[in-house]
Amino acid sequence: MTERNPKPSKADRTAAAREQARALREAQKKKERRNKLLVRWGVVVAVVAVIVIVALIVVNSMRSGNGAEAQTGESPANANEFGGITVTSTTALEPTEPFSVDVASLPEAPSEAKDDAPVPPGIEAAEAGQPVPIVAYVDVNCVHCADFEKAYNSQIATWLDAGEVTFEYRTVAFLDRGSPTNYSSRGANAAACVADTNPESYWDFMSAIFANYDNGEIKNAELADMAESVGAGDASDCIQNDGFRAFVNYSDRLARVDYVSGTPTVYVNGAESNPNDFTAAVEAAIEATK
Repeated sequence: MTERNPKPSKADRTAAAREQARALREAQKKKERRNKLLVRWGVVVAVVAVIVIVALIVVNSMRSGNGAEAQTGESPANANEFGGITVTSTTALEPTEPFSVDVASLPEAPSEAKDDAPVPPGIEAAEAGQPVPIVAYVDVNCVHCADFEKAYNSQIATWLDAGEVTFEYRTVAFLDRGSPTNYSSRGANAAACVADTNPESYWDFMSAIFANYDNGEIKNAELADMAESVGAGDASDCIQNDGFRAFVNYSDRLARVDYVSGTPTVYVNGAESNPNDFTAAVEAAIEATK
């Protein structure tokens, strides 16, 4: 004969039911805790996503401004077809008439540097008795340009006011690639605005923007304040609204097309000059043109 399993007692059935109910309650509590945790993490993720999106919008707005992709427009007054602005004294620019620019009409920039690249257009030696032309490709976000200005700004000002040289800034935006706010382009635009509205303040503005290098990138409103501090308050709207960004893009493309690959790149009397030998090169050129 086979023993039959004894029938559970009422007490056993009650205990089993209680245990099952307890297990169900525990499972429900775990589920509720898990759901609450998922909700909390969902809220955190959503908040982080919103913050990231807002940050991207702000940064993109700062980068692009109103004219980052501008391809056509007018040049500022006192700019030349080579993308430069020429200082003839610390309070005067070489006058020119505004002209239309079309970045898309320019050749594409070469993909590689060229060791034997020719001197860019518009850079020539002075005739006898004329001021020595100095042309400098600069980027307002460039530490070496700031160092160049710190070293030679006062001497250049002396030469300018003595009528011995002219100084042409060709302001590029090579360093936008590493800037979260396209500061190189915005600074170049601010300089163009000053040249257009307050040419007598252009030299002082360029001096100020390079002197500010150690303070880092600044907003358009601060660039406008800087312009006002040197007597160029009329440039404020142009600076804040990126009035000459098409010209900035035009100047930058021209430099690249002409194989300029670094800043500062400086030409004295038609020939490229090592910044370390700058003073000697200019003094020799001044003497040679007398």
